[in-house]
Amino acid sequence: MSEAIERFFESLPARAPQVLRGPVAGTIQIDLSKDNQTTHWLVRMAPGEVEVSQARGPADAIWYNSEELFERLATGRAQAIAAVLRNESTFSGNVALFLAFRLFFPNRPGTRDPREVARQQAGRLR
Repeated sequence: MSEAIERFFESLPARAPQVLRGPVAGTIQIDLSKDNQTTHWLVRMAPGEVEVSQARGPADAIWYNSEELFERLATGRAQAIAAVLRNESTFSGNVALFLAFRLFFPNRPGTRDPREVARQQAGRLR
């Protein structure tokens, strides 16, 4: 298991209040495969809070990824929805949990908020 993935999952509980503001609640199991082995992460989400364990269990949704892809997601070098649409990963279950969970992933390095860019451009025009 890569250090980036472990740090990502460790950071979820502290980041949950800022990320999970809507009325999402449920459990997503994230399965990461590498060399014919699968690692399981169980993420229980509720508004403003997350519990993470490295286990299998009853889940409202299951998301299957390669460890390599998930590391790219966790470091902002890939996007979750694009990965599912390209069939690089598969998802089954409550799609609202997937849509909420993807908000934990960072933006691509170097990405700038378009609102900030517009403010800077407006400042130059004055």
